[in-house]
Amino acid sequence: MERIERIEQPRRRAVAVPAPVTGHCDELLHALGAFRGSASVTARWGAQLARTLTGGGRLLAAGNGGSAAQAQHLTAELVGRYRSDRPPFSAIALHADTSSTTAIANDYGVHEVFARQVRAHGRAGDVLVLLSTSGASANLLAAADAGRAAGLRVWALTGPVPNPLAAGSDEMLGVEATSAATVQELHLVAVHLLCAAFDAALETTPENGAPAHG
Repeated sequence: MERIERIEQPRRRAVAVPAPVTGHCDELLHALGAFRGSASVTARWGAQLARTLTGGGRLLAAGNGGSAAQAQHLTAELVGRYRSDRPPFSAIALHADTSSTTAIANDYGVHEVFARQVRAHGRAGDVLVLLSTSGASANLLAAADAGRAAGLRVWALTGPVPNPLAAGSDEMLGVEATSAATVQELHLVAVHLLCAAFDAALETTPENGAPAHG
């Protein structure tokens, strides 16, 4: 008979979870609970965005560092899809064009890297979404000014308010958390809520491509 040997698996030692790890989870849970009340804002934004994009408008988005990744996440969900299949919509993450971004930074300064692109790509009625944990980044403040001057609707996702970016935007959604990491995590939640609201608004869109008005 074939001999079957039992291989003993080494026992895993219990590892103490460092306080910063449990603390981060606790802060995230607390911030998420408070953020739930902001769902009405993302629902309103989603409906407005559906009207804008189905009407031939465009979404522009910008952020720095991790917030740039969040901005590109948002545009990817619109050009691609969030959940169900649907037509693509025009959405541009302004940091993603590295040649333009570095050329503008070199010729005009870092504070102009987004504002100049807003003036190039934005049209009156378009939507500009700006993400910042601090709400104080000079290049995003300049982009907000450029967007409002060009007639774009400017929405800001920030950390705790008040802050300059929230004050310089048409509408804002602030995350009340002390950690920049927690703010960014809640910004991702906001991005997904916005996309869910956008898709829900599209379901009420008649075949001519314009949202239904009741």
